[in-house]
Amino acid sequence: MADTISSFWGPVTSPEWCESNYVYSSYIAEFFNTISNIPCLILALIGLVNALRQRFEKRFSVLHISNMILSIGSMLYHATLQRVQQQGDETPMVWEMLLYIYILYSPDWHYRSTMPTFLFLYGAAFAVAHAIVRFGAGFKVHYAILCLLCIPRMYKYYIHTNDIHAKRLAKLYLTTISLGTVCWLFDRLYCKNISSWYINPQGHALWHVLMGFNSYFANTFLMFCRAQQLEWNPRVVHFWGLFPYVKIQKPKSQ
Repeated sequence: MADTISSFWGPVTSPEWCESNYVYSSYIAEFFNTISNIPCLILALIGLVNALRQRFEKRFSVLHISNMILSIGSMLYHATLQRVQQQGDETPMVWEMLLYIYILYSPDWHYRSTMPTFLFLYGAAFAVAHAIVRFGAGFKVHYAILCLLCIPRMYKYYIHTNDIHAKRLAKLYLTTISLGTVCWLFDRLYCKNISSWYINPQGHALWHVLMGFNSYFANTFLMFCRAQQLEWNPRVVHFWGLFPYVKIQKPKSQ
């Protein structure tokens, strides 16, 4: 903690990251780790507006909202470094991955009510357990397993997609998650060395920004694939020639 600024939130009760606490404000413990969630929030909002404007299935609106909730939870966690806010960050991370699993696997699931029911109960049970038990490294392993469960299905969608722009979204998804993971590991494993540097590269904050783009690219790719399954004639177009989003043309009967 900076000597000249006192903490508004009291003693730290959750894990800290490689950033000095309360340097810029007594209300924000880890400044860069907090504000780095703002791009994630904006990207999720853009995705939500597009999903609602073109009347995509509700699952995608819920997915974008979950991204927003996760960003807000992460902001509160890094701003306060309190145990309760840490749960408000980590529990939505698991819920979000359960949503991805549902979106990825539900089109081919024969018993449609069983998957959402199971995933809902699983998410609720995890939330209760996480409120009682400190999982620590166990949470990271659990989250990594949920992420790995999504990879085979994402790969299947990729190889069955012929659109070059949609494939580029998948490649951007893979690139951002790879770079983000490197930033996260570098910040976590080499914090003692980084702390002695004149400038902190803020690896965890970079992880937030990269994962914000990662979620947006993943969501956009999945929206394209789902629209293709429903024969909505999807196209990946670019706002201002740079920012990708999916544009659809539903049959008149729909």
